[in-house]
Amino acid sequence: MKILFFLLTTISLFAEVQLGIDRIFTDNFSGLLAGKRIGLITNHTGINRQLKSSIDLFKERQGPYTLVALFSPEHGLNGLARAFESVESSTKKIKGVAIHSLHGKTRRPTSEMLKGIDLLVYDIQEIGCRSYTYASTLFYAMEEAAKRGIGVIVLDRPNPMGGVVVDGPMLKAPWRSFMGYVNVPYCHGMTIGELARFFNKEYKINCKLTVVPMTGWVRTMSFKDTNLAWIPTSPYIPEADTPFYYASTGILGALGLVNIGIGYTLPFKVVGAPWINAETFAASLNAQKLPGVSFVPFHYRPFYGMFKEKDCQGVKIVITNSKTYRPLAVQFLLIGVLKSLYPKQFQEKVNHLTAAEKTSFCKVNGNEEMLKIIQSDRYIGWKLVGHDEEERAAFLEKRKPYLLYH
Repeated sequence: MKILFFLLTTISLFAEVQLGIDRIFTDNFSGLLAGKRIGLITNHTGINRQLKSSIDLFKERQGPYTLVALFSPEHGLNGLARAFESVESSTKKIKGVAIHSLHGKTRRPTSEMLKGIDLLVYDIQEIGCRSYTYASTLFYAMEEAAKRGIGVIVLDRPNPMGGVVVDGPMLKAPWRSFMGYVNVPYCHGMTIGELARFFNKEYKINCKLTVVPMTGWVRTMSFKDTNLAWIPTSPYIPEADTPFYYASTGILGALGLVNIGIGYTLPFKVVGAPWINAETFAASLNAQKLPGVSFVPFHYRPFYGMFKEKDCQGVKIVITNSKTYRPLAVQFLLIGVLKSLYPKQFQEKVNHLTAAEKTSFCKVNGNEEMLKIIQSDRYIGWKLVGHDEEERAAFLEKRKPYLLYH
């Protein structure tokens, strides 16, 4: 019995996920920091397994290196700012360290910001979607670092949707932007460290990149499987499973047709409007027999935002198997069923999209073809689901040299 207990304990220890921030100060990696003047790109999600801030960890271990500056992405250093809100660099310092915003007047670290720095360290929790801007912040920093001979270290963290789910359209060059900077599927199934390796080589950035990998993480793990604490990455990503739903309704939300839970307690997890019949909508969606998901009739009243204080009917999305779930298939079938069931409301909105709304929608999708399909085709759901299918298959082969985990 004692031997069995020992074996079970040992297996548990080996299964524990150690983050890049947990490993950077160990003997295997601490030498990377020695003698360096460091700029730390991070925010409130930068914590280690014991929930200690990366800023505090880097600050208190100074001596062999010097922490020169902090850089924050969209939503600011503490995650307070809302989506798209500009955050200007602070004149204040944290424990004597200057703070620079990379989501204000500039989204790239400038020569002035990088003055006196010879190493950038990135430690931010990503959500695994191309349109989430934290990755773009890293890629911009890598480009600027490469120009100046500054090294970059990425402290790796889990993709909360795991490394298996690869779904959605690719990014076409004309629509490359801060909302999508690298030609990968909307859900790419890579960690931020793997993405950095892909970007550095495929885009010929050739910065001096080092990724400090995790231990204990495998591709089939969702964030829930890691037993790590989830820190909301932004105001509308409050829970560890929200990234799955962000990938399932965020593009639909960009159309401005229905409420997707923003302004209610379930951001991205519900879809509703005053003109929807909940039971009919749920039945039509469930009839599509998508793997890993069920749609439950749902009634709610948003506190603010779209349809504020109006009674909405729709569905709550329930993921029954995250390993077989396809977020973008759900997204595009939602759009298709809405067009089939409610053509009047659908066309009224789509026909009156502003130029800015069209541009935003195309940037998020990574192409303009899907908007044309939505506007002109009668049956659009499965056509949208199959978009870029061959390109996704080619990507799965292309990404293999950059993967760090099995």
